[in-house]
Formats: sequence, structure tokens, C-alpha cells
Amino acid sequence: MKIKSLGIVALFAIAVAVALPVWAHHSHGNYNMEVYTSLTGTIREAHFINPHSWIYLDVKEKDGTITTWAMEGTAPAGLKKSGWDLDSFKPGITLSARCHQLKDGSPGCLLGFITKDGVEKSFD
Repeated sequence: MKIKSLGIVALFAIAVAVALPVWAHHSHGNYNMEVYTSLTGTIREAHFINPHSWIYLDVKEKDGTITTWAMEGTAPAGLKKSGWDLDSFKPGITLSARCHQLKDGSPGCLLGFITKDGVEKSFD
């Protein structure tokens, strides 16, 4: 009986050890998850790659300078289920986004929603 209990404990420990890096990888601790930042700009480039998709958006600031925002989204399979495909994000297309900015204030964010052609859809 003790051997069986030890086996169960060992399996549980292995499961936790395997799951912990996955949980840590998907932490959003570097983003301010309490507030959405709204952006409108022109797509510079987009990448649907695993484990996360990226859209680089050129946003014109009030002083006329351009800031390129790196916007992180979910994996391509999740985006396809939501009706997105890479053809939706060709360079030069204008779109708006609501995202959670990096806590350090740099121009990067975790995507929440994208508005394209007047329609807002989830991107995460």
C-alpha cells in the first residue's frame, strides 16, 4: 500500500514539474492587465507563429513621430478559430487595437481586441 501511495505522490510531483514551466511561460505579469490602451495605426508587419502571434503597428504620435508597437496575440490556431488569418494583416492596412501595455511603459502590449473594417473582434 505504501508503494502505491508513493507512486501516486511521484506522479503528482512529475505532473506539477511538467506543468509549472508552461504556467510560467504564459504569465502575463509583464503587462498591466488592469487597463486597456487604445491604439490606431498602420500595420508594419505581422507574424502568425507559435507560440504567439505578433503584429507590429506604426502609430503616429501627436508630434508627428512614428512609434512601432509590438502587439502579442495568441497562437495561430486560436486566431484561426476566431476567424483571423494572416491575409487580414497585410502591411499598410490601418487598424485599431485595445491591448494591455507593458508595465515598463515601452511600446508593447498584449492584444485583447482588434477593430478592422469597423468590426471589433477578440484577438486573444
